[in-house]
Amino acid sequence: MENKKIEMPHLNQLCRAIFQQNKEKGFWNREINIGECLMLITGELGEALEADRKGRRVRFIDFEETVEKAGYQLYEFAMDRHYKVLSQLFLDMVKDTLEDEIADAVIRLFDLAAALDIDLESHIWAKLMYNKGRAELHGKLY
Repeated sequence: MENKKIEMPHLNQLCRAIFQQNKEKGFWNREINIGECLMLITGELGEALEADRKGRRVRFIDFEETVEKAGYQLYEFAMDRHYKVLSQLFLDMVKDTLEDEIADAVIRLFDLAAALDIDLESHIWAKLMYNKGRAELHGKLY
């Protein structure tokens, strides 16, 4: 099967797109404090743990192939085409899996980064550079 994915945006563009979508869905209609946002991220990670404990995993390639067999392109969802069909396939195959919950946590992190106007991409590269010179396990036991 030929991979026909659209070119993905840079990380900061993705953060801004997530933030914009969440604003449109009403998530930023009131002042939300940073602590609340961080706890919602933690909640998603807790859900990821529970999904893993229940063995809820997905082979995403199976989802992509099902979408293609149904006559759609997965990344059309981002362009608001055929979202109802793709949403149902997502519910049937991906929802509440470890992968889905990790994605939820990342989406919340990216949303918060954009809301706070954090250049996440630059901060990640700077942190990777810093970590490169650190000791094994960053000097800790685990």
